[in-house]
Amino acid sequence: MSLISKSAAVVVLTVSVFFPRAFAAVDPKVDAAVQAVYPALVRIHVVFEEGGGGRMQKGRSSGSGTIISTAGHILTNHHVAGRATRISVRLADRQEIRATLVGTDPLADLAVLKIDKKDLRNPDAPLPVAKFGDSARLQVGDVVLAMGSPAGLSQSVTQGIVANTEMIAPGGAMRLDGEAVGELVRWIGHDAVIFPGNSGGPLVNLSGEIVGVNEVGIGSLGGAIPSNLARKVSDELIATGKVRRSWIGLNAQPLLKSSAATAGVLVGGIVGGAPADAAGLIAGDLITRCNGADIAASRAPEDIPLFNRVLLESPVGSEITLEGMHDGKPKSWKVRTSEREPAEPREKELLSWGITARDLTNLAAKELLRPDSKAVVVQSLRPGGAAAASKPAIEQGDLILEVAGKPTPDLASLVALSQEITSGKTEPVPVLVSYEHDGRSYLTVVKIGPEPDVDKPGIVRKAWVGIDTQVISSDLAEALGIPGSKGVRVTRVHPGTRAETSGLLTGDLILKLDDKVIPAARPEEAEVFASLIRQYRVGSEVVLAVRRGREDLQVKVPLEIGHEGTADLDSHECETLEFNSRDLGQEDRVANKLAVDFKGVLITAVTPAGWAALGGLASGDILISLDGKPVDSIGTLKSVLADLEKNTRSPVVMFVRRGIATRYIELEPTW
Repeated sequence: MSLISKSAAVVVLTVSVFFPRAFAAVDPKVDAAVQAVYPALVRIHVVFEEGGGGRMQKGRSSGSGTIISTAGHILTNHHVAGRATRISVRLADRQEIRATLVGTDPLADLAVLKIDKKDLRNPDAPLPVAKFGDSARLQVGDVVLAMGSPAGLSQSVTQGIVANTEMIAPGGAMRLDGEAVGELVRWIGHDAVIFPGNSGGPLVNLSGEIVGVNEVGIGSLGGAIPSNLARKVSDELIATGKVRRSWIGLNAQPLLKSSAATAGVLVGGIVGGAPADAAGLIAGDLITRCNGADIAASRAPEDIPLFNRVLLESPVGSEITLEGMHDGKPKSWKVRTSEREPAEPREKELLSWGITARDLTNLAAKELLRPDSKAVVVQSLRPGGAAAASKPAIEQGDLILEVAGKPTPDLASLVALSQEITSGKTEPVPVLVSYEHDGRSYLTVVKIGPEPDVDKPGIVRKAWVGIDTQVISSDLAEALGIPGSKGVRVTRVHPGTRAETSGLLTGDLILKLDDKVIPAARPEEAEVFASLIRQYRVGSEVVLAVRRGREDLQVKVPLEIGHEGTADLDSHECETLEFNSRDLGQEDRVANKLAVDFKGVLITAVTPAGWAALGGLASGDILISLDGKPVDSIGTLKSVLADLEKNTRSPVVMFVRRGIATRYIELEPTW
């Protein structure tokens, strides 16, 4: 079960509305702490993307954040905003404005956003800013306040005490984008109540200072990232947009219970070819000092993040000196650090392949026992997509090595090569692909590119009378007072047809066609009348013997061309906005009681977790206009979509009819 909810949210309105000064009569320290930080709280709303099912799936989440600089920087969690493609924040004075992602750090689960002060109602007004406190000074029993907005509904402050200053994830490290957060972070455990929605909000001491960033809830305890770590990470993100960390390829673990050592950590393993391996470190070594500083005895998993942090925060490319015991004898090692790669580089969608893919890291290559990382990892596949349909089929986790005889050492090269191959093509292009599956080399052919337009065969239109009918069964004929009669009853007259102008009405009983009895008396003979009509020429006139109430009538109806079936109508799959549509047919018009001159296209399918679904478009909607331009057919829709994609406009506004109502739907795609 995940310890983190993506629906973490903070709603912040003005303090005076929700925290009256009467609070001071209860506890002046609490009131002062609230007044110091609350104006700097923001509610964060994001649209995010994650790879799955062969495409980048979209979703919404919300969370909390705190303004930490006069320039408009906001501190929150990576799991709130680190994958965001769209971010908006609501300030304490109810202003809602756009924000941009400055940088994110999955390993610490922290991210920094920024608002542009020019977007504020009063750009010259100073922003409220919360100040950091020293998390190292926190002690068990200290009173703390957790601020945020549970479930994204309303802002809140809850009070509790520090329960633990060295809390880690139970059962092992918590992972975000492949990063084990517990390798670096030891949470401040507290019992100030937090719920999904508080993530990214501050943990505050009674001096009105940020001493933590709330991240998780475990049972009755909340877990907050210490402010000293948060301040260091946020400073680096603001300065450079990313956090650079050192790596030596060493896995540290607590001392064995049988160990008599009074200091240090145990080397559990070394990555082959890593800096630690080059320096001569091996599993079983004991490290007691790092750059002259003593390392306390690590007796439990919560001691390890302290040692990891020393290594991770060393300058990239610097030489560190480790001292300890090797095979029972004192030894020192000089290790030159390298830059730590992301555990999982960000994936990308390749529509022509029906996959999402990412770069292969050096560490992942070593784990796969490969000599290098020159390959692209298939992260997910779309069922029925080009890659999934190849024979043999490419699978999740496979490594793409070459396409059409050209190497694909990274994702950028695969994307560029795919675009080169499919540019200007109207049909899929079969390409030879070299890939690796479970360490074995395979070849397959993948047909990448646009799906071909299937030419629909010309349909020979038959005559049609413009009505729907039901068979007059023997029981029905008896009840209607015409025992023994055969024929059909009109259940619907299609508007705008010759049947309507000829005077046929719903409820009419049609007993004869051109003076011949209609041989239909059982439900299974429902198609008999339509089959008889189809034998006539389009444009000819038929005479129907009609019983209307107690009156017998002769109704002459000119026959017209039969309407299209749904399979005969033009349709379109919009891959970028992720919905399918087709022209309106006669049945659609009748079912929705649309006027004859009503224009639009029917939405037939909306991809789950796609841009259209995220905006609220639904199957069955009728699209009337797109980006302010009327959509009267699939042909028009294709033209408008092509213009939108060419100019990468966002947001995109759809005007649709749903049931008897109309509504505007706003989509915010990243083209």
